[in-house]
This record gives sequence, C-alpha cells and structure tokens, in this order.
Amino acid sequence: MIESEKTGDALSASGGRISTQLWNKDLAPIPRDRRTWGTYNYAALWVAMSVNIPTYMLASAMIAGGMNWKQALVTVFLGNVIVLIPMLLNAHAGAQYGIPFPVFARSSFGVLGANVPAILRALVACGWFGIQTWIGGEAINTLLAAVRPGWDHPWLCFFLFWLLNLAVILRGIETIRYLQGVTAPALLVLGLAMLGWAYVKAGGLGPMLSTPSKFHSFSEFFAFFVPSLTGVVAFWATVALNIPDFTRYAKGQREQMLGQALGLPTTMTFYSFIGIAVTSATVVVFGAAVWDPVVVLSRLGNPIAVVVAMLALLLATLNVNVAANVVSPANDFSNLWPRRISFKIGGIITCFIGLLMQPWRWLANHGSYVMGWLVGYSSFLGPIAGVMIADYYLLRKRVLHTDAMFERGGEYEYSHGFNWRAIGALCAGAAVALIGLEVPALRGLYPYAWFVGFGVSFFTYLLIMPRPKQPAV
Repeated sequence: MIESEKTGDALSASGGRISTQLWNKDLAPIPRDRRTWGTYNYAALWVAMSVNIPTYMLASAMIAGGMNWKQALVTVFLGNVIVLIPMLLNAHAGAQYGIPFPVFARSSFGVLGANVPAILRALVACGWFGIQTWIGGEAINTLLAAVRPGWDHPWLCFFLFWLLNLAVILRGIETIRYLQGVTAPALLVLGLAMLGWAYVKAGGLGPMLSTPSKFHSFSEFFAFFVPSLTGVVAFWATVALNIPDFTRYAKGQREQMLGQALGLPTTMTFYSFIGIAVTSATVVVFGAAVWDPVVVLSRLGNPIAVVVAMLALLLATLNVNVAANVVSPANDFSNLWPRRISFKIGGIITCFIGLLMQPWRWLANHGSYVMGWLVGYSSFLGPIAGVMIADYYLLRKRVLHTDAMFERGGEYEYSHGFNWRAIGALCAGAAVALIGLEVPALRGLYPYAWFVGFGVSFFTYLLIMPRPKQPAV
C-alpha cells in the first residue's frame, strides 16, 4: 500500500485499490526486515504447543482403547510425521510472502470466500476451548475435593473456570502474558512427576510397560489403528492450515522447515510417552486403564500433592486455552464484520460457542474423543488443506500477487468475492469423508476422514478449476 485516502481505501503498489474491508495492519504482509524468527524459535514454539493435557490424553486414549505402549508410541510418531507434510507445504506461503492464513486462503477461496475455511477452523478452536475448559473445571473440582472432603460439583467448577476464561478475555490477554513462559515447563514437570509416581507405584519400568495389547489379530488392531492415526493427524490439522500465521515471521524457508521438523514429531512423541507410560501403569496400579490425567492426579493420596498438581494444571490450562483457543477464532469472527465485532466480542462469541459444543460429550470416553471429536472435525480440515495445496503448488506454481489479495475486483475476486469451485471441492471432500456415517456400506471411509477428504478435494479442485494466468511478481 503506498497512499492513504480519505475514502478509507488506499492504492497498492500495482495501482489497484485496496479495500479496508480486506486490509488492516495485522493482515498486511510482514516486510522482510521484520522477519526475525529462526530455527530455534520454531522448535521452541512446538515444544510450547505440544506440552499440554490434550497431547497426554491423545496418547493415553490409545492405551485405554487396547494398544500396548509400542503400538501407541509408533502411532503417535507416524501421525505427526504425516501431518508435518501439509504443515510444511502450507508454511511455505507464509515464509515466502509474509502473509497470515486468512489472507493466504484468499488466493484459492476468494477475498470473501476465505471466510469459509477461516470460520470452519475457528469452530474447531471453539471446540478445543470447551474441552480445555472442561479439563480446567475438573482440576478445580479435584482441588476443592482435596481440601474439602466430600466436595463433588463438576458442573459448578466447569462454569467457574468458564467464567474465569471469560474474565481474562474481557480484561485482555496481557493479564496472563507473564505466565506464558512457565506454563509449558510446569506441565512438563507435572508430567515427569506423574511418570515418577507411576514408576514407583507400578514397581519399575518393566511392570509399567507390561500391559499387553488387547488385539488378537492384525485386522482387530488395524481397525483401531486407522482412526487413531487419523486422530493424531487431526490433532494438529488446524495448525497445519494456519501455520502461515507463524511462518510469516521466518527469516527464510530453511529456518521454519528445520525448526518444525525438529520440534513437532520429537516433542509430541516424548510427551505422549508420558501419557502412554502412566496410563499403562494405571492398569497395574488400579486394575484398569485411567486415561484422564486429572483422575490419575486425584488418586495421589496426599492432599497437598493433589492441590499443588491441580494448581499447576489449572494455571497452565488457563493460559494455553486463552492463547491457543481464543486468539485465533476471536480474530476470525472479528474479520467477518470488523466494524462491529471487536477482538473482545469475538472472544465472547468463542466462549459461548465452546459451551454450546458440549465438551463433556467428547471427553466422556476415549472413543468419543478420538472417533467423535478428532476424526469428526478432520472431515472438514482435510478438504481445506487439499484445496489450498492444490491451488498453491500445482495451479499457481507458488506465485502469488499479494496486492490483489487486498483488492475488490482484482485477481482473487472470482465471483463477487467467492471461488465457488473451491467451496464445491471442499464440500465434496467433506461429504465423501462423512458419508460413512449415513451409508453402512461406506462406513469404512470415516476412519480415514482427513485422508479421504484431502484426496477428494485435492483432485476435484484440480479437475474443475481452470489454470490461472501467472501474475506478475
């Protein structure tokens, strides 16, 4: 943008008119001299994002579902290597052009149609907000039960933690910013403490990891392995889309690629091992697999230890919830109507949608968490990734005209701001991924939801989308 005007619009470097409906300083491309993130920053980012309770529960759910520790650990590692591929593919545009995810999506979905994948991503974040809030409520309930025997009011504690999150949003994220540097280490220390507890209680590493697989044949194992693998891929499928939000600050492609490759699979596998080992040990200690870490911590026996553990979990969950699950959807909702929906109003919307998504249902058991939540939402995120990757790499050959992404009537206007071919390809992928829920003969497609949705949308988009003219760089 080279010139501001009283009309509220501005002129781009190419002479087109940039619309204030599409541009603000947060969405504008980051200049090269302000891209300062190196390999360490991206590795550290993934350490901070991977060390959380849902990571623990993702792995522990596999033990509760019947895997042994080796099967679960390999599944986690393989899933994270797979999701790293679309992660790095989408990350390229952010590092190359300095643009965030909602702007990148405009090249394939249109300057207004980009709101479709942005809102779908936002709704998933709302669901994660609800899940983290339920976990925080469990922590409050367990903490109060430790200091006041007989206390058991999980619903009241859930709403208390929900109100606490809402209060933080209304006051501003700055109120807990100072905690961001200690939350991941706190959860890491808590996880290692649980691992030590399990080691002692189970009688050593051998008994801890001695729980055998419940599957008696390869077909039985494979039927559980596929949705579990899809769940691991889906766990980071949202970030695989909006990774340009982070890589737009990269010094170069090598730094972001190497940092992510080092940080994501290793940290996820390591912290997942804690969940796998502790859950496997609970079979020895309690006679049944306990996959919820809050329930495990509630059985420590020492009230002081329970209180300390719950406080650490509570503070970490609060910070992770606001930072990871509110900022992104709040901005997405605000982007729908910038003049009316502020960041705070977007945060309030996130809180209420997270409540309406009934997180207690998804955490009722390991099957609901993996098959219902993780596999379910991957039916939409896989197709979005398929469209964006096909457009960027095969149709546009990684060449984008960033000025046009902020113009009405420009190259990415399509039909009144919407690329209906991209939206159609997205719908086709999601429909095929979900069809198994309604058609018994095709039920086998659903466990592969992310993969099926990605493939169908990828090839559908290439089939129906004409090859664009190459824009000037």
